[in-house]
Amino acid sequence: MDHLAHVSNQPNTQPQSQISHLALDIGGSLIKLVYFCRYDDSCRDDDELRSQNESLGSKSDNSRPVLGGKLHFAKFETSKINDCLEFIHSMKLHLGGFHDCTAPSSDKIFIKATGGGAYKFADLFKEKLSVSLDKEDEMECLVTGANFLLKAVHQEAFTYLDGQKEFAQIDPNDLYPYLLVNIGSGVSMIKVDGDGKFERVSGTSLGGGTFWGLGRLLTKCKNFDELLELSHQGNNRVIDMLVGDIYGGTDYAKIGLSATTIASSFGKAISDNKELVDYKPEDISRSLLRMISNNIGQISYLNALRFGLKRIFFAGFFIRGHAYTMDTISVAVNFW
Repeated sequence: MDHLAHVSNQPNTQPQSQISHLALDIGGSLIKLVYFCRYDDSCRDDDELRSQNESLGSKSDNSRPVLGGKLHFAKFETSKINDCLEFIHSMKLHLGGFHDCTAPSSDKIFIKATGGGAYKFADLFKEKLSVSLDKEDEMECLVTGANFLLKAVHQEAFTYLDGQKEFAQIDPNDLYPYLLVNIGSGVSMIKVDGDGKFERVSGTSLGGGTFWGLGRLLTKCKNFDELLELSHQGNNRVIDMLVGDIYGGTDYAKIGLSATTIASSFGKAISDNKELVDYKPEDISRSLLRMISNNIGQISYLNALRFGLKRIFFAGFFIRGHAYTMDTISVAVNFW
Protein backbone atom coordinates (compact mmCIF):
# COMPACT_ATOMS: atom_id res chain seq x y z
CA MET A 1 0.00 0.00 0.00
CA ASP A 2 2.92 2.36 0.53
CA HIS A 3 3.32 2.51 -3.23
CA LEU A 4 -0.31 3.35 -3.81
CA ALA A 5 -0.99 6.05 -1.28
CA HIS A 6 -0.01 7.39 2.09
CA VAL A 7 -2.63 8.25 4.66
CA SER A 8 -2.93 11.68 6.22
CA ASN A 9 -5.24 13.40 8.66
CA GLN A 10 -3.66 16.77 7.95
CA PRO A 11 -5.36 19.46 5.84
CA ASN A 12 -4.27 19.37 2.22
CA THR A 13 -2.20 22.22 0.80
CA GLN A 14 -1.63 20.79 -2.68
CA PRO A 15 -2.69 22.68 -5.80
CA GLN A 16 -6.31 22.02 -6.71
CA SER A 17 -5.41 20.27 -9.97
CA GLN A 18 -3.95 17.36 -7.95
CA ILE A 19 -7.09 16.61 -5.89
CA SER A 20 -9.48 13.87 -6.98
CA HIS A 21 -11.50 10.82 -5.95
CA LEU A 22 -13.78 12.30 -3.28
CA ALA A 23 -16.08 9.91 -1.38
CA LEU A 24 -18.38 10.26 1.64
CA ASP A 25 -19.93 8.07 4.31
CA ILE A 26 -22.83 10.05 5.78
CA GLY A 27 -23.91 8.29 8.96
CA GLY A 28 -26.42 9.04 11.66
CA SER A 29 -23.88 10.81 13.89
CA LEU A 30 -20.83 11.53 11.75
CA ILE A 31 -19.87 12.29 8.18
CA LYS A 32 -16.62 10.63 7.14
CA LEU A 33 -14.90 12.15 4.12
CA VAL A 34 -11.91 10.94 2.13
CA TYR A 35 -10.21 12.34 -0.94
CA PHE A 36 -7.13 11.41 -2.89
CA CYS A 37 -4.40 13.93 -3.64
CA ARG A 38 -1.91 12.99 -6.32
CA TYR A 39 1.77 13.66 -5.95
CA ASP A 40 3.25 16.14 -8.37
CA ASP A 41 4.71 13.74 -10.94
CA SER A 42 6.93 16.49 -12.29
CA CYS A 43 8.97 16.11 -9.12
CA ARG A 44 9.63 12.42 -9.82
CA ASP A 45 11.52 10.96 -12.74
CA ASP A 46 10.33 8.21 -15.06
CA ASP A 47 12.56 5.60 -13.43
CA GLU A 48 10.90 6.14 -10.05
CA LEU A 49 7.40 5.87 -11.51
CA ARG A 50 8.38 2.77 -13.48
CA SER A 51 9.84 1.18 -10.35
CA GLN A 52 6.59 1.73 -8.44
CA ASN A 53 4.54 0.22 -11.23
CA GLU A 54 6.77 -2.83 -11.52
CA SER A 55 6.78 -3.39 -7.76
CA LEU A 56 3.03 -3.92 -8.03
CA GLY A 57 3.27 -6.15 -11.06
CA SER A 58 2.32 -3.44 -13.58
CA LYS A 59 4.95 -4.12 -16.23
CA SER A 60 2.93 -4.13 -19.42
CA ASP A 61 1.99 -1.05 -21.39
CA ASN A 62 -1.70 -1.96 -20.94
CA SER A 63 -1.55 -1.93 -17.15
CA ARG A 64 -2.92 0.93 -15.13
CA PRO A 65 -0.19 3.21 -13.76
CA VAL A 66 0.23 3.66 -10.04
CA LEU A 67 -1.21 6.96 -8.87
CA GLY A 68 1.18 7.98 -6.14
CA GLY A 69 -0.36 10.29 -3.57
CA LYS A 70 -2.07 10.66 -0.22
CA LEU A 71 -5.48 9.79 1.14
CA HIS A 72 -6.79 12.66 3.27
CA PHE A 73 -9.50 12.02 5.86
CA ALA A 74 -11.86 14.41 7.60
CA LYS A 75 -14.92 14.07 9.80
CA PHE A 76 -17.90 16.27 10.64
CA GLU A 77 -20.89 15.88 12.91
CA THR A 78 -23.88 15.04 10.76
CA SER A 79 -25.87 17.71 12.57
CA LYS A 80 -23.33 20.21 11.21
CA ILE A 81 -23.51 19.06 7.60
CA ASN A 82 -23.23 22.64 6.36
CA ASP A 83 -19.67 22.71 7.71
CA CYS A 84 -18.92 19.66 5.57
CA LEU A 85 -20.47 21.27 2.51
CA GLU A 86 -18.45 24.43 3.07
CA PHE A 87 -15.25 22.39 3.41
CA ILE A 88 -15.92 20.58 0.14
CA HIS A 89 -16.76 23.85 -1.61
CA SER A 90 -13.75 25.75 -0.27
CA MET A 91 -11.39 22.96 -1.33
CA LYS A 92 -13.26 22.45 -4.62
CA LEU A 93 -13.25 18.74 -3.86
CA HIS A 94 -16.51 18.20 -5.70
CA LEU A 95 -14.87 19.26 -8.96
CA GLY A 96 -12.69 16.18 -8.95
CA GLY A 97 -9.49 18.06 -9.66
CA PHE A 98 -10.91 20.18 -12.49
CA HIS A 99 -10.32 23.92 -12.57
CA ASP A 100 -13.42 26.10 -12.70
CA CYS A 101 -12.87 26.90 -16.36
CA THR A 102 -12.77 23.25 -17.38
CA ALA A 103 -15.16 21.69 -14.89
CA PRO A 104 -17.90 19.52 -16.35
CA SER A 105 -21.47 20.77 -16.25
CA SER A 106 -23.19 20.35 -12.90
CA ASP A 107 -25.50 17.60 -14.10
CA LYS A 108 -22.45 15.44 -14.84
CA ILE A 109 -20.71 15.89 -11.49
CA PHE A 110 -21.19 12.93 -9.15
CA ILE A 111 -19.83 12.22 -5.69
CA LYS A 112 -19.65 8.65 -4.42
CA ALA A 113 -21.55 8.41 -1.13
CA THR A 114 -22.87 5.76 1.22
CA GLY A 115 -24.80 5.70 4.49
CA GLY A 116 -28.33 6.83 5.21
CA GLY A 117 -27.35 10.46 4.72
CA ALA A 118 -26.64 9.78 1.05
CA TYR A 119 -30.41 9.57 0.66
CA LYS A 120 -31.43 12.06 3.34
CA PHE A 121 -29.18 14.89 2.14
CA ALA A 122 -29.12 14.25 -1.62
CA ASP A 123 -31.22 17.33 -2.36
CA LEU A 124 -29.04 19.48 -0.10
CA PHE A 125 -25.89 18.49 -2.00
CA LYS A 126 -27.65 19.30 -5.25
CA GLU A 127 -28.74 22.69 -3.93
CA LYS A 128 -25.47 23.75 -2.31
CA LEU A 129 -22.85 22.18 -4.59
CA SER A 130 -24.79 21.42 -7.78
CA VAL A 131 -23.71 17.79 -7.63
CA SER A 132 -25.51 14.46 -7.52
CA LEU A 133 -24.71 11.73 -5.02
CA ASP A 134 -23.89 8.40 -6.60
CA LYS A 135 -25.23 6.15 -3.84
CA GLU A 136 -23.50 2.93 -2.87
CA ASP A 137 -24.98 0.31 -0.54
CA GLU A 138 -23.67 0.76 2.99
CA MET A 139 -23.22 -2.92 3.86
CA GLU A 140 -21.60 -3.76 0.53
CA CYS A 141 -19.09 -0.93 0.99
CA LEU A 142 -18.34 -2.06 4.52
CA VAL A 143 -17.73 -5.70 3.64
CA THR A 144 -15.81 -4.95 0.43
CA GLY A 145 -13.54 -2.55 2.31
CA ALA A 146 -12.97 -4.98 5.18
CA ASN A 147 -12.13 -7.84 2.81
CA PHE A 148 -9.68 -5.65 0.91
CA LEU A 149 -7.91 -4.40 4.03
CA LEU A 150 -7.68 -7.83 5.63
CA LYS A 151 -6.24 -9.43 2.49
CA ALA A 152 -4.10 -6.64 1.05
CA VAL A 153 -2.78 -4.53 3.92
CA HIS A 154 -0.03 -5.92 6.13
CA GLN A 155 -0.74 -5.75 9.88
CA GLU A 156 -4.21 -4.30 9.37
CA ALA A 157 -5.80 -6.53 12.04
CA PHE A 158 -4.63 -7.06 15.60
CA THR A 159 -5.74 -8.39 18.95
CA TYR A 160 -5.66 -6.19 22.03
CA LEU A 161 -5.78 -7.47 25.59
CA ASP A 162 -4.28 -6.26 28.87
CA GLY A 163 -2.67 -3.32 27.10
CA GLN A 164 -0.83 -5.54 24.62
CA LYS A 165 -1.35 -5.20 20.88
CA GLU A 166 -0.48 -8.25 18.80
CA PHE A 167 -0.79 -8.10 15.03
CA ALA A 168 -2.66 -11.01 13.48
CA GLN A 169 -1.21 -12.94 10.56
CA ILE A 170 -4.12 -13.24 8.15
CA ASP A 171 -4.02 -16.01 5.56
CA PRO A 172 -6.17 -14.76 2.64
CA ASN A 173 -7.01 -18.39 1.85
CA ASP A 174 -8.31 -18.97 5.37
CA LEU A 175 -10.10 -15.69 6.02
CA TYR A 176 -13.72 -16.77 5.64
CA PRO A 177 -16.10 -17.05 7.30
CA TYR A 178 -15.81 -14.34 9.92
CA LEU A 179 -18.02 -11.98 11.91
CA LEU A 180 -17.63 -8.28 11.15
CA VAL A 181 -18.88 -6.03 13.94
CA ASN A 182 -19.22 -2.44 12.79
CA ILE A 183 -19.75 0.01 15.65
CA GLY A 184 -21.17 3.30 14.47
CA SER A 185 -24.17 5.12 15.91
CA GLY A 186 -25.68 1.66 16.22
CA VAL A 187 -24.04 -1.72 15.78
CA SER A 188 -24.29 -4.13 12.84
CA MET A 189 -23.00 -7.70 13.01
CA ILE A 190 -22.33 -9.23 9.61
CA LYS A 191 -21.43 -12.81 8.79
CA VAL A 192 -18.98 -12.66 5.88
CA ASP A 193 -18.60 -15.84 3.82
CA GLY A 194 -16.54 -14.50 0.92
CA ASP A 195 -16.22 -11.72 -1.63
CA GLY A 196 -19.74 -10.40 -2.13
CA LYS A 197 -21.18 -13.05 0.18
CA PHE A 198 -22.46 -11.68 3.45
CA GLU A 199 -25.52 -11.45 5.70
CA ARG A 200 -26.40 -9.08 8.52
CA VAL A 201 -27.20 -11.55 11.28
CA SER A 202 -27.61 -9.31 14.31
CA GLY A 203 -26.99 -5.90 15.81
CA THR A 204 -27.89 -3.60 18.65
CA SER A 205 -29.11 -0.05 19.02
CA LEU A 206 -26.67 0.46 21.91
CA GLY A 207 -23.60 1.74 20.10
CA GLY A 208 -21.50 4.84 19.63
CA GLY A 209 -24.56 7.06 19.39
CA THR A 210 -25.74 5.78 22.76
CA PHE A 211 -22.38 6.52 24.37
CA TRP A 212 -22.27 9.98 22.83
CA GLY A 213 -25.92 10.83 23.49
CA LEU A 214 -26.10 9.68 27.10
CA GLY A 215 -22.63 11.05 27.77
CA ARG A 216 -23.63 14.45 26.47
CA LEU A 217 -26.71 14.52 28.70
CA LEU A 218 -24.90 13.28 31.80
CA THR A 219 -21.55 15.09 31.53
CA LYS A 220 -22.27 18.13 29.31
CA CYS A 221 -19.37 17.19 27.02
CA LYS A 222 -19.57 19.01 23.72
CA ASN A 223 -18.32 16.24 21.40
CA PHE A 224 -17.36 12.59 21.13
CA ASP A 225 -13.61 13.12 21.45
CA GLU A 226 -14.04 15.19 24.61
CA LEU A 227 -16.20 12.47 26.15
CA LEU A 228 -13.70 9.77 25.22
CA GLU A 229 -10.81 11.77 26.63
CA LEU A 230 -12.77 12.28 29.85
CA SER A 231 -13.15 8.52 30.27
CA HIS A 232 -9.34 8.18 30.50
CA GLN A 233 -9.43 9.89 33.88
CA GLY A 234 -12.43 8.09 35.36
CA ASN A 235 -13.03 5.23 37.77
CA ASN A 236 -16.11 3.19 36.91
CA ARG A 237 -16.05 1.40 40.28
CA VAL A 238 -17.43 4.54 41.90
CA ILE A 239 -20.67 4.06 39.96
CA ASP A 240 -20.80 0.40 38.88
CA MET A 241 -21.91 -2.26 41.35
CA LEU A 242 -19.33 -5.06 41.42
CA VAL A 243 -19.68 -8.66 42.53
CA GLY A 244 -17.43 -7.78 45.46
CA ASP A 245 -19.85 -5.04 46.55
CA ILE A 246 -22.55 -7.68 46.87
CA TYR A 247 -20.40 -10.45 48.40
CA GLY A 248 -18.51 -8.35 50.93
CA GLY A 249 -15.36 -7.92 48.87
CA THR A 250 -14.97 -11.58 47.92
CA ASP A 251 -15.35 -13.52 44.70
CA TYR A 252 -18.38 -15.58 43.82
CA ALA A 253 -16.03 -18.45 43.09
CA LYS A 254 -18.68 -21.13 42.72
CA ILE A 255 -19.81 -19.72 39.37
CA GLY A 256 -16.48 -18.18 38.39
CA LEU A 257 -17.18 -14.50 39.06
CA SER A 258 -14.32 -12.44 40.49
CA ALA A 259 -14.94 -9.65 42.96
CA THR A 260 -14.09 -7.08 40.29
CA THR A 261 -16.70 -8.32 37.80
CA ILE A 262 -19.42 -5.74 37.11
CA ALA A 263 -22.72 -7.05 38.46
CA SER A 264 -24.72 -3.96 37.50
CA SER A 265 -23.61 -0.99 35.40
CA PHE A 266 -24.47 2.25 37.24
CA GLY A 267 -25.78 0.03 40.04
CA LYS A 268 -24.34 2.09 42.90
CA ALA A 269 -26.37 5.09 41.79
CA ILE A 270 -29.45 3.26 43.10
CA SER A 271 -28.34 3.03 46.71
CA ASP A 272 -26.18 6.13 47.03
CA ASN A 273 -28.00 9.16 48.39
CA LYS A 274 -26.51 11.30 45.64
CA GLU A 275 -27.64 13.43 42.74
CA LEU A 276 -26.02 13.70 39.32
CA VAL A 277 -23.93 16.69 40.39
CA ASP A 278 -22.36 14.57 43.13
CA TYR A 279 -20.69 12.26 40.61
CA LYS A 280 -17.59 13.17 38.65
CA PRO A 281 -18.16 13.45 34.89
CA GLU A 282 -15.06 11.35 34.23
CA ASP A 283 -16.43 8.48 36.36
CA ILE A 284 -19.76 8.64 34.53
CA SER A 285 -17.99 8.59 31.18
CA ARG A 286 -15.85 5.61 32.18
CA SER A 287 -18.83 3.62 33.43
CA LEU A 288 -20.84 4.43 30.32
CA LEU A 289 -18.00 3.39 28.01
CA ARG A 290 -17.59 0.14 29.95
CA MET A 291 -21.31 -0.60 29.76
CA ILE A 292 -21.58 -0.07 26.00
CA SER A 293 -18.35 -1.94 25.21
CA ASN A 294 -19.24 -4.91 27.43
CA ASN A 295 -22.63 -5.23 25.80
CA ILE A 296 -21.17 -5.15 22.28
CA GLY A 297 -18.48 -7.69 23.16
CA GLN A 298 -20.94 -10.13 24.69
CA ILE A 299 -23.46 -9.97 21.83
CA SER A 300 -20.61 -10.39 19.34
CA TYR A 301 -19.35 -13.50 21.10
CA LEU A 302 -22.82 -15.03 21.24
CA ASN A 303 -23.30 -14.49 17.51
CA ALA A 304 -19.91 -16.01 16.72
CA LEU A 305 -20.90 -18.99 18.85
CA ARG A 306 -24.28 -19.18 17.13
CA PHE A 307 -22.72 -19.50 13.67
CA GLY A 308 -19.56 -21.37 14.65
CA LEU A 309 -17.22 -18.54 13.65
CA LYS A 310 -13.65 -18.51 14.92
CA ARG A 311 -12.86 -14.87 14.09
CA ILE A 312 -14.51 -11.59 15.05
CA PHE A 313 -13.26 -8.33 13.56
CA PHE A 314 -14.36 -5.07 15.19
CA ALA A 315 -14.46 -1.85 13.19
CA GLY A 316 -16.11 1.55 13.22
CA PHE A 317 -15.55 5.05 14.50
CA PHE A 318 -16.53 4.16 18.08
CA ILE A 319 -13.28 2.25 18.62
CA ARG A 320 -10.89 4.94 17.34
CA GLY A 321 -7.84 2.96 18.53
CA HIS A 322 -8.90 3.83 22.09
CA ALA A 323 -7.05 1.43 24.40
CA TYR A 324 -9.70 1.13 27.11
CA THR A 325 -12.49 0.55 24.58
CA MET A 326 -10.54 -2.19 22.81
CA ASP A 327 -9.52 -3.81 26.08
CA THR A 328 -13.10 -3.81 27.40
CA ILE A 329 -14.48 -5.39 24.23
CA SER A 330 -11.72 -8.02 24.31
CA VAL A 331 -12.40 -8.83 27.96
CA ALA A 332 -16.12 -9.16 27.20
CA VAL A 333 -15.42 -11.61 24.36
CA ASN A 334 -12.86 -13.63 26.34
CA PHE A 335 -15.00 -13.66 29.50
CA TRP A 336 -17.05 -16.52 28.09
